[in-house]
Amino acid sequence: MNDRARRLLAEFVGTALLVTVVVGSGIAAQQLSPGDVGLQLLENSTATVFGLAVLIVVFGPVSGAHFNPAVSAADWLLGRHHGTGLTGRDLGGYLAAQTIGAVFGAALAHAMFDQPALQISTHHRITSGHLLGEVVATAGLIAVVFALDRSGRAALSAAAVAAYIGAAYWFTSSTSFANPAVTIGRVFTDTFAGIAPTSAPGFITAQILGALLGLALIAALYPTTATAAGADNAVVPHDTTTTPTVAD
Repeated sequence: MNDRARRLLAEFVGTALLVTVVVGSGIAAQQLSPGDVGLQLLENSTATVFGLAVLIVVFGPVSGAHFNPAVSAADWLLGRHHGTGLTGRDLGGYLAAQTIGAVFGAALAHAMFDQPALQISTHHRITSGHLLGEVVATAGLIAVVFALDRSGRAALSAAAVAAYIGAAYWFTSSTSFANPAVTIGRVFTDTFAGIAPTSAPGFITAQILGALLGLALIAALYPTTATAAGADNAVVPHDTTTTPTVAD
């Protein structure tokens, strides 16, 4: 298997397993703690934090463990200034692998809990507060990922990214999707973690805006350190000339 195929496989499997963790733990939480939404969210967020950290450790050395179109697109955009990061061809492959993987991950979670594999969510989430929450969640995630990259602290990625996502589950009104691929995957589950198809476009738009704001913040805070810290090349060091890490 060539290097590009390995990286795309890592992004597909990693994103699929991330969504499996999110959806599966949501189903388990509903079964274990019926009627207690706060406890369900605690169970769901705890599983996601641990699962995400492990996935970054496992897949980071192969693909950078993006698992998130917002991170991949940001890496491509920042890399244009230095001739580093994802190429346009790689970006397209990453986005496809992440999106398909996310849908597959939802179906896998359903199968494990003896539920219909194909579902469509009826959980409507669109409010102005939820959209603002997604802007904040995604901006913060992008800032964490690229601050680590540009300051040479890639070794902290698994812990820092997972910790941020876990915190954002609780301090944002939207419970921090912060990921267009995961948002699409969660359209295909009518469980605790789902989001209705009519709500998804608004969430994705907010995530794109948040990613741009996060990049603007990084450009202001780290204007001259890109080359020294890897030129937007790897949040999790890996054996190619591709880039960063993250998820949910």
